[in-house]
Amino acid sequence: EEEVDRRLAEEDVRAGAAYARALGRASVLTADEVATLVAGLERVAEEFRAGTFAFAPTDEDIHTAVERRLGELVGLVAGKLHTGRSRNDQVATDIRLFLLRETGALEETLKDAQRTIVDVAAAHLDALMPGYTHLQPAQPVRFSHWLMSYFWMLERDRGRLRDLRARASCCPLGAGALAGNAYGVDRVALAEELGFATVAENSMDAVSDRDMVLETLAWGAMLGVHLSRLAEDVILWSSAEFGFLRLDDRYSTGSSI
Repeated sequence: EEEVDRRLAEEDVRAGAAYARALGRASVLTADEVATLVAGLERVAEEFRAGTFAFAPTDEDIHTAVERRLGELVGLVAGKLHTGRSRNDQVATDIRLFLLRETGALEETLKDAQRTIVDVAAAHLDALMPGYTHLQPAQPVRFSHWLMSYFWMLERDRGRLRDLRARASCCPLGAGALAGNAYGVDRVALAEELGFATVAENSMDAVSDRDMVLETLAWGAMLGVHLSRLAEDVILWSSAEFGFLRLDDRYSTGSSI
């Protein structure tokens, strides 16, 4: 659990810097205080990137770890960063930013897989193979037609990923513990700076919503089924009984006996 929490370090520092600037725009912090906090947070980020950040036994979570280290670097002004902010809206923001970053990378990986499928299919347009129903040969089909069926499965997966990303792109920062922020923080500007498409409309919902996590897990399960189907077909078609494909040794292993 602690290791999972640490994976939010980049997002926690990024959201912290944005919140410091928002407090500056709200005249809660001076320009010098904002500059000090942002510079300190960048030093914390550098430590995380370099793998030199030292966690303390008193760090309850990634939020307190960052705030504690920030205080060591810039002094008491670090405490002002938490003005009007709660770990409730912090973690909700971090999770959404993390999911948006990771799912963005996953979508690019899906595109790469689709490009590979199209390239391989195009290179074997004349290759014919039996089409099976319940492992009984039924009709002749093109190898490319079989392979492209997985392109369209991944296309649906990409569509579902875009849908869940749209719902995840909603900024909870500024919702406080549950009842909002009383310091005049411009939540719209805050959301725009962090790259969110919208601002959460209800503060209680903002800090309690974890739908995006469940959606991402459900999406991953469906993607896993599609990739498993492709892998099993490749295994079957490359077996001695079928022999339609030949796997490179880099993607296969011998028997343990």
